[in-house]
Amino acid sequence: MSSTSTRTVVVTGASSGIGRAAAAAFAARGHKVIGTSRNPETIPDADRLPGIEYRALDLTDRESVTRFVNELGAVDVLVNNAGESQAGPLAELPGDAIERLFQLNVFGAVALTQAVLPGMRERGYGRVIMIGSMLGSFPMPYRSSYVATKAALREFATAARFEESPFGVWLTTVEPGQIDTGLRERRTKYLDEGSPHTTDFTKFMEVLDDKQAKGITPERVAETIVAAAAAGRPKPLYAVGSNAPVLFAVRRLLPRSVMERIIAAAYGLRR
Repeated sequence: MSSTSTRTVVVTGASSGIGRAAAAAFAARGHKVIGTSRNPETIPDADRLPGIEYRALDLTDRESVTRFVNELGAVDVLVNNAGESQAGPLAELPGDAIERLFQLNVFGAVALTQAVLPGMRERGYGRVIMIGSMLGSFPMPYRSSYVATKAALREFATAARFEESPFGVWLTTVEPGQIDTGLRERRTKYLDEGSPHTTDFTKFMEVLDDKQAKGITPERVAETIVAAAAAGRPKPLYAVGSNAPVLFAVRRLLPRSVMERIIAAAYGLRR
């Protein structure tokens, strides 16, 4: 995707955070951008970005996904960004909450990807970018459901690269570290009254929220997304923020058990 080529880009969850920053970055480069939101009519005029066509999409609603896909047309770049952040001890996560999370974070993204791949393949060009999380590579306590969805997105993309790259279609994953997007205020939390995890969970969330408040900006992540889309042969994984190069190097060198102790110490958890 050269700087002189005009492409059609779909960014899900474009009303805030990474999605909003990515939509703005693509539009600034002259691309046609379709940004999705559950309720685009509720986006205030002051928050609407120039050059973005907002369309309704609720990834938890299969009929909404079908309507969106049927009206979509040709797509050159798909950025699967929309998602929910969830936290809680595995033993106390409600089953319906886990199902909703996977529908939003994984199944909806997979459905969109399946919808655009044939057209990309036919035209000999396409980019699908999954917005994962470094938690997918560095799992942390009380984030099991969220970690699982982000790891699932990454592995869908990593495996499907082999299938689609011969046709000029590349799938890749961008894994941000700690980001200051305000998502921590919207994170859904589950903790039973009198839970044995109360002390550790509370301490973990306080440290996590503090780290995220000091994280990188969504605009920095957007730069990585645009770079991945523009690459001739996108890498399988782009990690940005949270000292990603150092962390991935340490992970390669140290046993997993040592990494667990490092993570526990960083968040003041018992081991």
